[in-house]
Amino acid sequence: MGGMKKGSTGHSLGVVITGGTTGLGYALASAFLLAGDRVVICGRYQPQMEFALQSLRIDVPNGEVYGIICDISDPSRGKVFAEFAKDRLGKVDRWINNAGTAGELKRPLWELHSNDIFETCTTNLSGSILMCAEAVRLMDSQPPSSEAIYHIFNMGFSSTGVLFSRSAVPHKTSKRGVAELTHFLSGELKVAGKNSIAVHELSPGLVLTRLLLQDTSPEAKRLFKLIAEPPAKVASILVPKIRSITGSNRRIRYQPLFMMLFRALTALSQIMSRDRGKDV
Repeated sequence: MGGMKKGSTGHSLGVVITGGTTGLGYALASAFLLAGDRVVICGRYQPQMEFALQSLRIDVPNGEVYGIICDISDPSRGKVFAEFAKDRLGKVDRWINNAGTAGELKRPLWELHSNDIFETCTTNLSGSILMCAEAVRLMDSQPPSSEAIYHIFNMGFSSTGVLFSRSAVPHKTSKRGVAELTHFLSGELKVAGKNSIAVHELSPGLVLTRLLLQDTSPEAKRLFKLIAEPPAKVASILVPKIRSITGSNRRIRYQPLFMMLFRALTALSQIMSRDRGKDV
């Protein structure tokens, strides 16, 4: 680790990422490792975990990465996961609640299976709440530092962002709940005088993953492929911001909202132009 490149903080950080075996979570893990940080990830499935750890260790040979199977919506697993992270990293500086699901189907509520509704809500909202509780307990047990604050990041929907989501009601509702979780937890930490712990909103925008494209129409897939960004590109922008963050109750965006709107309008214009050309 002595010769490893260090990031903007000037020292190696201990980073926890839930849902780190695929998609944006995997890309974040890779970017933190490239910055010289030590990383713990979790995921639900053993084959994906083994593949992710192997791939990360190949991509960043000098990186220090660990993984454990954990369903974040299972109350019995949170403490195990937190203890694993503390044991492997010694100190956790950044905890990112990335794990989530958009549900199996993007359909009206009455057309969804009950199990799909339940899993979406428990994973996104209950899972984030459980993980925040474990993160606070862990960070509160760590020595207070006058040089740095321990930071937790949640991925929720803002009241504006949810308007542009094409996902089903359980996904939009649970993600709005996550945004409120961040707001309320920040207030509780302040009232309790836990000034060494901060919680923030992390907004990656549209990331081109399997979850985004799942159960979408051909037209929607065409649009998403034009406006969504690859996970690695999103991670390359977010990770420096996460590493250098200060204060509390901040919102980190991949790009400004007006840029996202501009990209969407431009993509729609391109699609409409192509469709008119085919009709000629």
